[in-house]
Amino acid sequence: MSLSIDIREEFGVRTLHFGSEWIQGAMRIARPWNLELDYTKEMMTSLLFREETRFPRKVLLIGLGAASLTKFLYRNYPLAKLTVVEIEPSVVAAARQFFKLPEDPKRLKIVIGDGAEFVANSDQTYDLILVDGFDANARAGALDTLPFYQVVRAHLSEEGIMAVNLLGHSRGYKSSVERIRNAFDGRVLAFPSCDSGNAIAFAVVGEPVCISIDDLKEQAVILKKETGLNLLATLTRLEQAQTCKGGMLEI
Repeated sequence: MSLSIDIREEFGVRTLHFGSEWIQGAMRIARPWNLELDYTKEMMTSLLFREETRFPRKVLLIGLGAASLTKFLYRNYPLAKLTVVEIEPSVVAAARQFFKLPEDPKRLKIVIGDGAEFVANSDQTYDLILVDGFDANARAGALDTLPFYQVVRAHLSEEGIMAVNLLGHSRGYKSSVERIRNAFDGRVLAFPSCDSGNAIAFAVVGEPVCISIDDLKEQAVILKKETGLNLLATLTRLEQAQTCKGGMLEI
């Protein structure tokens, strides 16, 4: 059964659908490199967790969608090598035709295949692994299992980070976070759901992430100046949710 790809446009925003109302990706036509959907912005909060200026150099993205995360990293991190694994060839074709997915084999490798299988068979490690893969029925399948998260952990570099998009309004959300917690020995932070119902969870290896909210906000100001991405509202929401005890984010 082939995937039904549906492209829509409204108020200057082009959206990707898999034959339903559920938005799989979005692009503001006037600003194709910017992140449009809140949850994609929140996944990029991971860029604030490590002070190392070289981070990230190697990125693996599982699930392409409208190529929002791919384009943002490609545009703003010219030293980063990106690998994207997408199971549906038609999604890649749509991203090229409608969402300005760059063609640059030296910096951007597109793999048609199963994300879980790709990681399991890879001999590479990555500084940042972004997991955002769902089918038309909002199911993540093998991408939300303990063995998968364990394999991801094994393929992170010394101070690597995984960010995964979960559905915070679904009944399986807490179980998903628990699987990540088990795979990463408790080193996980789940953000409160954003308005769309997406919830982002981060897991890390290596040196502990221990940053004050104030320092995060300072870094967010620099990130906004350099890339246009404004994460200050995200950090305020995180603070209000009392996720960070004593004003410290610790993973």
